[in-house]
Amino acid sequence: MNTINYPKIGCTKDQKVFIYFYINKKRYRLFNGKRINSNLDPNSYPINKRELMVKLLAADIYKYLNSGGVLSEYRGKKIVVGKQNDLEILKQALEFKLNESFSKSYKKELSYAYKSLISNMTNKSLSKEDVIKTLSYYQNSSSYNSLRKNLNALFNKAIELGLKENPINSIKKMRVKATLNKPFKNTAEILNEIKDYNYKLYLCCLMTFGCLLRPHREIRELTWGDFSNDLGFINLSGDRNKSGRNRIVPVPSYIKNLLVKGESNHNIFSGNANPLNEDYFKTLWSRFKQKSKLLETGQTLYSFRHTGAIEIFKRTGSITKLQKAMGHSSINVSLTYLRGLEVAELVEEDMPII
Repeated sequence: MNTINYPKIGCTKDQKVFIYFYINKKRYRLFNGKRINSNLDPNSYPINKRELMVKLLAADIYKYLNSGGVLSEYRGKKIVVGKQNDLEILKQALEFKLNESFSKSYKKELSYAYKSLISNMTNKSLSKEDVIKTLSYYQNSSSYNSLRKNLNALFNKAIELGLKENPINSIKKMRVKATLNKPFKNTAEILNEIKDYNYKLYLCCLMTFGCLLRPHREIRELTWGDFSNDLGFINLSGDRNKSGRNRIVPVPSYIKNLLVKGESNHNIFSGNANPLNEDYFKTLWSRFKQKSKLLETGQTLYSFRHTGAIEIFKRTGSITKLQKAMGHSSINVSLTYLRGLEVAELVEEDMPII
């Protein structure tokens, strides 16, 4: 338990009252109860009543801190006195993660993981059983491992903030059978069918195939300012792609010829400063699948990227170029794309053709 002397009362020149006390020889001054989750605000009262209200504030703060309450720095996260319970630490860890420069979808996943966990916590202390119960809602290996990964990210941040241990370390991942998106053998026919269905989806699929970009964020969020003046290259900064590094992507002529450059800050699909909603292409693809006469089982939007990678290998005959373009040490690993603006391994002549 933390013990402090009873707070003293002070007053500013403009007659605002406050209480002050010392912790480790450092003086702390509070004008209201916000920092102890109290609505008491003496200075919101008439001047002749402020003395009475600030005395009540002093009593509340004294009782709160001496009963183990937590006081953090003014406008900061560092704990001045008191000890946070696991639930409070986890909440603070989530706030830290949400303030970092992650994608909206990842932040949404972290928030979901946090809410799922605390709904299964029997008290304010985190246990391995709480985590196991949270994960047990998922029998699908991908969903299970995804939730485990997001919980692990929260726990690692919570460790920095005072959590004693990471319970996920003793909980194994669920074994996953490796799968690949089935490539297309009739790429041009599929693309023509998509073109007749929806032109925006067609352009998205074409760029997924020809530029090796991911459809749901990197392509969906493209602006005309991301293209070079001649529309020959796409430039993406590290915060715009999954690799976290600056990237440059050649634009094949069969895509370039379809593009009509607009305002620099305008999205290439919406025609204004706002991109299409996050599920736009996912929804379109789901609807297209129901009507398509050519799609086979296992073929998805990402199959265009898989097919494009195979085309690169066929055209260049270089495993090294393929591996660098897709960002993995093995061609059997899930496909990613060219990483590093300064490593210009690919030119337009190497890119997939229809």
